[in-house]
Amino acid sequence: QVQLVESGGGLVQPGGSLRLSCAAHGFTLDYYIIGWFRQAPGKEREGVSCISSSDGSTYYTDSVKGRFAISRDKAKNTVYLQMNSLKPEDTAVYYCAVDWASIITVQAMCNKEYDNWGQGTQVTVSS
Repeated sequence: QVQLVESGGGLVQPGGSLRLSCAAHGFTLDYYIIGWFRQAPGKEREGVSCISSSDGSTYYTDSVKGRFAISRDKAKNTVYLQMNSLKPEDTAVYYCAVDWASIITVQAMCNKEYDNWGQGTQVTVSS
C-alpha cells in the first residue's frame, strides 16, 4: 500500500523541541520532493519546509527559518522535520506530501496546494 505516515507530534512548552517523521511505505522517496505542511485552526494550510531527494535542496517558509530543519534518511525512506524554539503560533496539524522532483522546485512545492492528505500529526505549543 502506497502511503505517507506522519508521526512525532505532541504537546510541548514554548521554546521546546519536537521531531516529526514522514515515513514512506510502498514506494521510494528517491525521485521526489517531500514537503511538510501545516494547518492551524481557522487558517489555510501552508507549506513549512520542502526537501528534494534529487539534489538535496531545501526551502523554509520565513516564519520557521533558523528554527526548523528538514532532513532525509535514505535508508529509512523517511523525512524528518526537527522543530526547535517552538512558539504557540506553530500549533497546527502537520502533514507531509510528495511531488516529482523532475517537474517542480522545492519552493514551488511548498507554495502549491494539494488535495490528498494523510491523517497528519498534531503539534501543540502551550504552557
